[in-house]
Amino acid sequence: MLRSSVVRTAATPDKDTLGALLRHYTGAGAPLSCEPVAEGLLNHGYFLATTRGRYFLKHHLDGDLAALTRQHRATRRLAALGLPVAPPRADADGRTVTVLDGRCYALHPWVVGRHLDGAALTRGQSRRLGALLGLVHTALEQVMADEPPPPRPPGADAGADPERTVETIEELLALARGARPRTSFDELAEHRLLERRALLAEQAHHRPPPGAEPPAGWVHGDFHPLNVLYRGTEPTAIVDWDRLGVQPRAEEAVRAAAIFFVRPCGTLDLAKVAAYAGAYRSACGAGAGELAAAVHRVWWERLNDFWMLTWRYQLGDRRTDPQFPAAAALAVWWTREYRAVRNAFTR
Repeated sequence: MLRSSVVRTAATPDKDTLGALLRHYTGAGAPLSCEPVAEGLLNHGYFLATTRGRYFLKHHLDGDLAALTRQHRATRRLAALGLPVAPPRADADGRTVTVLDGRCYALHPWVVGRHLDGAALTRGQSRRLGALLGLVHTALEQVMADEPPPPRPPGADAGADPERTVETIEELLALARGARPRTSFDELAEHRLLERRALLAEQAHHRPPPGAEPPAGWVHGDFHPLNVLYRGTEPTAIVDWDRLGVQPRAEEAVRAAAIFFVRPCGTLDLAKVAAYAGAYRSACGAGAGELAAAVHRVWWERLNDFWMLTWRYQLGDRRTDPQFPAAAALAVWWTREYRAVRNAFTR
């Protein structure tokens, strides 16, 4: 799911900044125009036209040079293996990150393509998508073999605490009920919060036990429709590697499917999920038990997750509002159809 803990804004780089940036790159030309790319929720991206070509300029807000260098090294190695990625250009000194006035930028080739969600994918395309993610996971294991894994946050492998979730529900309920003017979104939020509170009381004994997580490995970290570009019927680039890290691999496969294949009514297209999951398992050698554990943990994660409402009510950011109806309904439907969902991923 598209998400971030902090929402930040930044001005579009001016012509002087762009000129200084482009001078680091041999043959990049002079800036002609720079337009924000609207789809991104993390960092800031721009379509940059120059006298010598078209580029995707990325402003990395966190400015973690070690993490950025690791990401760029990974995508360059993946590209060498033939995977559809768009690694950044190296400057005249071989660096892929340019720092100007304390801001970190990377210059990528502009990739022509479109985003397709699961509704636009055939069953065959769904199968190829799953195979692609499986190939990404196996290729990352190869190209990152000499990279020390980044530190994991404390409690990252523990299932969400339902008592803490209930506290969050109460906070969000108060905000939704106090919203003025009150809208249909506020009414839906209240309904879903109350519904989820009751579900958590019923399902609390299904919290994943410690040590139940499936095997971890290097993963993209944010594999969803806005980070896969298609040209025609095939993926041409997997972009946005900001969340590259070590996590349970099968959980990324399940999370991605829950975003790609969710319908507006909050159900999953299980036929496409099964095609996708079968190809993923074949491509990376994941067993049915690994996927079953991932299904359970991601289901529990979704049951306890209210990040979209946190964005709206606590951060004042409504960009994810359109995602909320389907995502909130999915948690309820998934609970009711738990066995069918698990079977789609494991058979």
